[in-house]
Amino acid sequence: MNSKTRLLLADDHALVRKGLRLILSQEPTFEVVAEASHGREAVSMVRTHRPDVVVMDVAMPHVNGVTAVRTILEEEPQCRILMLSMHRDAAYVRESLRAGAKGYLLKDAVDHELVTAVKALADGHAYLSPAVSNTVLADYRQHVSDATDLTAREREVLQLLAEGLTAKEIAKRLDISAYTVDAHRSRLMRKLQISSIGELVRFAMRNGLIT
Repeated sequence: MNSKTRLLLADDHALVRKGLRLILSQEPTFEVVAEASHGREAVSMVRTHRPDVVVMDVAMPHVNGVTAVRTILEEEPQCRILMLSMHRDAAYVRESLRAGAKGYLLKDAVDHELVTAVKALADGHAYLSPAVSNTVLADYRQHVSDATDLTAREREVLQLLAEGLTAKEIAKRLDISAYTVDAHRSRLMRKLQISSIGELVRFAMRNGLIT
């Protein structure tokens, strides 16, 4: 029985992949089973090789890393994905984690941090590069702050959206126009920095705004 952690490396730069392979191959419990040069290839390689952990660049051609993560996890939900990026902005980290990635590591991280991150994911844990942890925490606090700033009407609309009502049905229930419902929904998404109804409902449930 092979007890090694099987890895797939996905980055559009061959030199970067070579460096990653060199670092990770020195760890006796790791085995690099495949490489991919773009997101579409990464999805295909996961189907073929079924790695335990994927080290995925955020920005890649054809299909970007975040989209590739969503596709991979739909098909292989047990796969654990570590995003590798030069971007430390909260937006990149947030989108990666929303897509289902379990870790986010900056490309300028030292060698041992890459090994530590992969080991963490292999053991079922999450990993955030210390350099982005404060950014993520500040982003979370801002989201919570925005959530507590919702008006009573916005909370009503949020509750009904969560129950699956349409704008017309909500308008009838609250005795307002469908246009007003749409305006409330747009404000909710803007305040919470969320781009879809599904994300809006999940955020509200996570933060106890709805049951």
